[in-house]
Amino acid sequence: MVVILRENPNESQLQSLVSWLEAEGLEVRKTEGQYQTILGLVGDTAKIDADLIRSMDIVEDVRRISEPYKSANRKFHPADSVIDCGNGALLGGGHFQIIAGPCSVEGEEQIITVARAVKAAGAGILRGGAFKPRTSPYAFQGLRGEGIRLLLLAKADTGLPIISEIMEVTQLPLFDEVDIIQVGARNMQNFELLKELGHTKKPILLKRGLSSTFQELLMSAEYVMSGGDNNVILCERGIRTFEQYTRNTLDLSAVPALKTLSHLPIVIDPSHAAGIAKMVPPLSLAAAAAGADGLMIEVHNDPAHALSDGPQSLTPEQFSELSAAIARIRPYAYQY
Repeated sequence: MVVILRENPNESQLQSLVSWLEAEGLEVRKTEGQYQTILGLVGDTAKIDADLIRSMDIVEDVRRISEPYKSANRKFHPADSVIDCGNGALLGGGHFQIIAGPCSVEGEEQIITVARAVKAAGAGILRGGAFKPRTSPYAFQGLRGEGIRLLLLAKADTGLPIISEIMEVTQLPLFDEVDIIQVGARNMQNFELLKELGHTKKPILLKRGLSSTFQELLMSAEYVMSGGDNNVILCERGIRTFEQYTRNTLDLSAVPALKTLSHLPIVIDPSHAAGIAKMVPPLSLAAAAAGADGLMIEVHNDPAHALSDGPQSLTPEQFSELSAAIARIRPYAYQY
């Protein structure tokens, strides 16, 4: 349920309303927009008399939210959320970011070389996998804690905030200094992990599962937000279809759909969607034109010898060209 207040509500009446709602066992979340203030009510609102609230002088309207996701719902929070990703990097609400870096952290020279290159080309956030979920148990699984340490060295060298993927709750202490925690497609419905991440207050980038609906993605976001962490970033990384030419099928309808359904920012990952480096630039430009809040692009200084996902990684030179093209597209991006 959301309570839409009239302009400049009486503070005494507002506090009385909030106190009564909290006494009824509801959590009241206040959202102040440019023209409107909304009270979002979280909890069992079935017993609340909407007409009684609507009759108050300070109340313009009361609406019940039928969708199962509440905190992530745009009806609950009409204005776009802006996520502070660290070191001045903002994402959402008109703030666009390119997240770039290698699929896996392989060594100090590699990650620092790539970090310097992507920063020079316009990236605002450095990505790098320390823990790698792989289909084969014999494939490279990442450097684990050492990978996090090397990412922090790259952050100290370049000033770029860093993002890396977590696999399970026990790894959480290793992410104390990581700016953004990524939840991969395989873990999108790892609800125990999501609940723990809800207590971190860190930005959480949540990737859509291979066969998950938009509502399922938003319900996963709801798990994080119900724990008190509203800093959630949604990520479309492609879904599984019958097509076999590409690794996955990039669902660009995610941008307008999620922009309509939710206030959370949406990032597109064309690298994992296509799995083919030459397809990353056109898909990136399409996503930017569609109005995405950011892009996650894999960049490696030597893709042919990468320990994971080399075929979908751009070289620093290719990334620099793409970043310049994205900058030319951005002024014409669709506005929601």
